[in-house]
Amino acid sequence: MSFEAVVCKVDDLEDGQMKSVEVEGVNVLLVKENGSFHAIGSKCSHYGAPLANGSFCNGRVRCPWHGACFNVKTGDIEDFPGLDSLPVFEVIIKDGHVTIKGDKQALEKAKRIRTMVSSDRCVKETVLIIGGGPAAMICAETLRQECYKGKIIVATKEKNLPYDRPKLSKALNVSLEQIVLREQKFCDEHEIEFKFEHEAEKVDVKKKKVTFKRGKCLSYDRLVLATGTVPRVLATVKGVNLENVVTLRTLDDAHLIAKQSEGKDVVILGASFIGIEVAAALVDKAKSVSLADSGETPFQRSLGKEVGNSVRKLLDEKGVKFHFQTTASEFIGSNGKLKEIVLTNGTRLPADLCVMGLGVVPATGFLKGSGIEITDRGFVTVNKKMQTNKPDVYAVGDLTEFPLFLVNNESVNIQHWQMAHQQGRIAGLNIAGKPTEIHSVPFFWSVVCGKSIRYAGYGSGYDDVVLKGSLEELKFVAYYTKGEHVVAVATLNSDPVAAQAADYFLSGRKLTKEEIKKDPLAWTAKVSTSTHL
Repeated sequence: MSFEAVVCKVDDLEDGQMKSVEVEGVNVLLVKENGSFHAIGSKCSHYGAPLANGSFCNGRVRCPWHGACFNVKTGDIEDFPGLDSLPVFEVIIKDGHVTIKGDKQALEKAKRIRTMVSSDRCVKETVLIIGGGPAAMICAETLRQECYKGKIIVATKEKNLPYDRPKLSKALNVSLEQIVLREQKFCDEHEIEFKFEHEAEKVDVKKKKVTFKRGKCLSYDRLVLATGTVPRVLATVKGVNLENVVTLRTLDDAHLIAKQSEGKDVVILGASFIGIEVAAALVDKAKSVSLADSGETPFQRSLGKEVGNSVRKLLDEKGVKFHFQTTASEFIGSNGKLKEIVLTNGTRLPADLCVMGLGVVPATGFLKGSGIEITDRGFVTVNKKMQTNKPDVYAVGDLTEFPLFLVNNESVNIQHWQMAHQQGRIAGLNIAGKPTEIHSVPFFWSVVCGKSIRYAGYGSGYDDVVLKGSLEELKFVAYYTKGEHVVAVATLNSDPVAAQAADYFLSGRKLTKEEIKKDPLAWTAKVSTSTHL
């Protein structure tokens, strides 16, 4: 069945303006650009954020919560997170009124899966993807969307289909069904073959073969490396192998932490995103939560001391006990189980469970001797098309160092959920014969006690933070500057400023410290009129 509804007058919207209009009891996003109107689904396909509250620039609307971008002409998702596109509806202009017309079923679904091809047995070619995260899933889907008809195999050491990993540190008891990115039925329908519990051991680029533990071997025509990272551990600290000294990477890890922390003394090592989010998730469930970190505040390196202290205050009030400028020097146990942790400053903490949130290292050990270029830190070097130095070998996600346009194409490593998606898409496009270079602004978020911090840009090496708003009221915009230019923006309760910042940076415009000191938000009025430089 179809629908047709007059939603407004032509003059009700200015160029560059978005408006949520109701059609058949469902909201539709109406956008006016250069005198033309476009209508698409009104909610982000990731977590359902209202897109009318987001940012609009250069024919794309960006989600205010997590930065996903949708083309307003096609409804296609063009930056991430999320997998699905949005329905698009016909717009008719008649007698000064705007009418939206379309399919009722599309209106009610709110999401749209792009058309995909199936494999063709006549195409004797295989793309082998090693890894089981979002970059792998998006790469596989992009190949099918772009008419790749060869075989697609995703080999992963995981035992589950790719899932929404950032949820783990925020909701430890979450089920696989709640966070899986795609169901097995979807993968079967689109002939994306998963091989679980396949941990890569060796890559032979000359023979185009990958050897896995237990002796299994797979051949490829194109190879995509997407193994991500693994948690860093205090390998040399006495007692680290005691039971209940754990890290958080998998769903099983999350469930173990949730189970073993109930009513117990918990110690968390590390005050970055994993550590802080786990502390917030456990503080109402555990007997006690203590957190130790070698820095001076939470999020010190990424968000700075002032923002970090506002987060500390929030957790202080909940009962988390902080120990800064120290870390674990010994884990003490009884009958093989953790009982106490001694810190380097001499403090002794009762501990039934220890969660190490000490950062990660790239999972690239299996590439040793392959000839694939690896940095001194163990990351895989790629170009803007996600190609390594070896023909037909690509790398995507957290294990890469790639040229970032924001820093004059300096090679950087960015471990964001959003960027992993985008790199998977870029690799898929290039393998499918659609030459495309990555051009994306890093975007991430964190949730602490129900408060969402959003971040856009690349702030490595920032030398000053200009704060506007109130840290005490947890409503602010933090501008990270390097010299005279803003390089990143973090916000709390200030949507859609982070999304607008991402669009502003993407356009190539420069935002100066002087500008934000005069008027911290004047630049946002220029976002919808920005053009790529």
